[in-house]
Amino acid sequence: MLKQLIIVASLASLGACVTANPDVVSRADTQRASTVVDATVLSTRPVVIDGSQSGLGGAAGAVIGGVAGSNVGGPRGGAIVGIVGAIAGGVIGNAAERNATKENGVEILLQLKNGERRFVTQGIGAEQFAAGEPVILVTTGGRAKVMKAPAVTNGTYPTSYNNQ
Repeated sequence: MLKQLIIVASLASLGACVTANPDVVSRADTQRASTVVDATVLSTRPVVIDGSQSGLGGAAGAVIGGVAGSNVGGPRGGAIVGIVGAIAGGVIGNAAERNATKENGVEILLQLKNGERRFVTQGIGAEQFAAGEPVILVTTGGRAKVMKAPAVTNGTYPTSYNNQ
């Protein structure tokens, strides 16, 4: 029974994982118009994006700790040890969730074509950025991401558009 409870709690806490990876698109961000602005990278800096604390890790840890603790110490001591186990399990579960959802990221300072500057922090994706590199800043529903700028077409469409 305890093994099954641990497996269920572990799977539930993994379902709460959230990513800041620019290569992963949220379902809510699909079929939405985005604003695209040309920019140049001024600087980048590697960072670690803190993990989430949805409460599932703490709740799962509390349940597991409470069940495990209540089975120790007999009928009278089991209740006390169960409470202590639930508290300790909650703290440990919360820390485990936070550590499991932590990810590497990058802070990017941009200079827009109009002279304004923007600062974006995002998870590390397939694209790496260097100072002086042309990029685009894509904003969708208040969320922004930086991508490499596509080649300029000088007002002509690629041939694939002409065939439609």
